[in-house]
Amino acid sequence: MNDAILFTVDEGLARLTLNRPARLNAFNADLAHAWRETTAEATARPDVKAILIDAAGPAFCAGGDVIEMATTMGSGDEITALAEVINAGIRALTESAVPVVAAAHGTTAGGGLGILLSSDYAVVGARSRLGSLYANIGLTPDLSVSAQLARAVGQRRALQLVLQDRLLTAAEAVEWGLVAEAVDGADSADEADLVRARAEEVARFWLAGAADAYGHAKRLVRSQPERTFAEQLSEEARSIGASLATPDAQARIAAFAAASARKG
Repeated sequence: MNDAILFTVDEGLARLTLNRPARLNAFNADLAHAWRETTAEATARPDVKAILIDAAGPAFCAGGDVIEMATTMGSGDEITALAEVINAGIRALTESAVPVVAAAHGTTAGGGLGILLSSDYAVVGARSRLGSLYANIGLTPDLSVSAQLARAVGQRRALQLVLQDRLLTAAEAVEWGLVAEAVDGADSADEADLVRARAEEVARFWLAGAADAYGHAKRLVRSQPERTFAEQLSEEARSIGASLATPDAQARIAAFAAASARKG
C-alpha cells in the first residue's frame, strides 16, 4: 500500500487516515487505489470490529483532485474508471458488518461527502463546512453522493445542497442529520484533535460492548433498501436468531438474567 492512506489496526480498531494534506485529501489515482485496498483489508480482517476514518492536515476531504483531472486525465472514461475504484471501497464499508465512524474536521466537499456518508456515525468540528459544489466545475455528484445523501437528509434537502453553491455549517449538518455531532475547539488544530478523539471514543464504545451485534445492526439498516418489508422482517428474525447463538450474547443474557434475579 502507498502512503496516500495510513492504515493501522489496534485492539480491534482499524484506522484509515487520508494522507494528502497538501491537496486537502482530494482523491487522485494513488489515493483511490489505496482507498480500495485498505477498505478491503479492514472489512475482511476478522480482528477488526470497528473502523475509524480520519484525515491529515486542515481538511477531511475536498473530493476529487481537480488539478490532476485537468492535467493528467485525458477523457471522461478515465474519470469514470477512477470513480469505480473508489466506489469499490465505499461498497466495502457500507456492505460490511463493521460499524464505521468518520472524524471529518475542516471542510468536506464534493466526493468527500460520499466518503463521509460511507461512515455510520460522523463527528465534525464546530468550524467544519460541508457541501456538494460539483456544479461549480461543471460536474455531477459521484462517490455515492446521489445514492446516499437523500437517504441521510431527505430528497428536498439533498436537492437544496446539490443545486446550490452552498456549504453547510456544522450546526446545520447536525440539524439535517448529515452528521451525528460537532465538537468545538480553541482553534482549528485543537478542534481537529478533538474531532479525532471523539470519533475514537465512539469506536471504542462499540469495541467495549457487543461489537458483533453493533456490526450486524449496522448491516441490517444499511441493507434494508435491497429488500421488501416482508423480506426485511425475515432477515431480522434470522439475524436475531443467529446472534442469540453467539457466546457473547449467551454471556450477556445470562448476566442480565442474574442481575434481574438479584434485584427481584
